[in-house]
Amino acid sequence: MRDLSALPDLTVALVQTTLAWHDRQANFAHFDELLEQTKGADLVVLPEMFTTGFSMESKNLAEPENGPTSKWLQAQAKKLDAVVTGSVIVLAADGSHRNRLLWARPDGEVLHYDKRHLFRMAGEHEHFTPGERQVQFEVKGWRIRPLICYDLRFPVWSCDAHDTDLLLYTANWPGARRLHWNRLLPARAIENLCYVAAVNRVGTDGKGLVYTGDSHIFDFQGESLLSAGEADGVFTMSLSAADLGAYRERFPAYLDADDFELH
Repeated sequence: MRDLSALPDLTVALVQTTLAWHDRQANFAHFDELLEQTKGADLVVLPEMFTTGFSMESKNLAEPENGPTSKWLQAQAKKLDAVVTGSVIVLAADGSHRNRLLWARPDGEVLHYDKRHLFRMAGEHEHFTPGERQVQFEVKGWRIRPLICYDLRFPVWSCDAHDTDLLLYTANWPGARRLHWNRLLPARAIENLCYVAAVNRVGTDGKGLVYTGDSHIFDFQGESLLSAGEADGVFTMSLSAADLGAYRERFPAYLDADDFELH
């Protein structure tokens, strides 16, 4: 296990808010204002499909890989000197439609993660192609693994096979199933001995679904460090790598983890 004692704290800003239905420019304008409140953060997290709402109209709404949202995120990351991330509907180079998390860095590079588990109860699997691989990104030496919404229900895909310090979930998780959201998130923190940060939206979407927020940050014991409730706004928390490292030394359950391969 890595020595985390020398790593700096990581400041995470969760942006929990309403989304304009199928209106990219309105969402850009809305987030332009909100992101002013995230200055000083190292990592800024926006909801799933933050430019459109959770829509299955992939053919009409998809943008190219280096499209307007990618460029907007690059500009925000440079202005804030922070990583800015959230998911968007993308037409990939292979012609497939992806629910793709874009990870925009201050240096202009944009990395990505494609949602693996597509929410069949909404028909997402009929309009999008699933991702094939886990990814891990780094900020200030912290190892961070992003996942999207429905991925949360599948512990094997969330399993810390790569020494992750922070599991990051971005979502459009309806209020009807908020109990599941609120119970699964701390479970992922406990079983992976890492921090968990998760951002959800609020408000009502174009299909009439109500979202109740509950954006959270949990520590490695599943203790709540931040809970946004149903409020609309920006919620910021600094995380301690030293605390994480000390806990892993005291309770090294990862040493008894099962070996497995994903296919």
